Amino acid sequence: MPVRDSYPDGAPCWADLTTSDPAGAQAFYGPILGWEFHDNGPAYGGYTMCLRGGRPAAALMPPPPGAEQLPTMWNVYFSTSDLDGVYAKVANAGGKPVMGPHDIPGAGRMAFAFDPSGASFGLWQPAEHFGAAVIGEAGAMCWNELNTPDGETADAFYGELFAYTTRQIGDGKDFDYTEWRLPDAPDTPVCGRNRTADPQPVWSTYFGVAEADRAAAQVAELGGRVLRDPFDTPYGRMVVCTDSGGAALTFCQVP
Repeated sequence: MPVRDSYPDGAPCWADLTTSDPAGAQAFYGPILGWEFHDNGPAYGGYTMCLRGGRPAAALMPPPPGAEQLPTMWNVYFSTSDLDGVYAKVANAGGKPVMGPHDIPGAGRMAFAFDPSGASFGLWQPAEHFGAAVIGEAGAMCWNELNTPDGETADAFYGELFAYTTRQIGDGKDFDYTEWRLPDAPDTPVCGRNRTADPQPVWSTYFGVAEADRAAAQVAELGGRVLRDPFDTPYGRMVVCTDSGGAALTFCQVP
């Protein structure tokens, strides 16, 4: 895949893992995704870039001081050219602003919020760092979806932020899944929303692998847990799992 150097407003552009054990996370993800790691140092709070072929694919970070009890989890960020404007819509649309817009020197501008059901998400306005330089390939983020018990509210909330159009998959009852698309690219989904019975909403991240069955074996070998044996889908063979620290994610076999 070519190097990615921009994202449209509303597209997931970055993911980072909050973990109290960055070294353990590196030992887990390095062999599975072929990542190398670069610690940005104390000035950036130990924020560590995950590199695939020398290009940024994702990041790892310890919980910030005072928030050491944060769960180990992947965080998803949406690209925007007007972070302040989008962040201002969060409360009006029924969400909860959490961490107001602030600058990351030499990188960009970020904010964090909760949607109406309580799922957390980030917003990113790029400067020098626009997001993942690799996407949709082995060793890179390849999909993001919101798992929530209230699909209708989620569709309305995120549609207020980014004017998504939606495409229903399934019957909307027993299987209620929507693809979210941007007005400038109505034929290309950028992320999805899955209605689940789980009362705890969360954004989930998918990473591409060359062989799903091999990835499943590595998960078990490296201290993670396979939650469902590899299975085939129209989008690739999947492995639903947790990493060695308990963070949920899905590996997807990509061409």
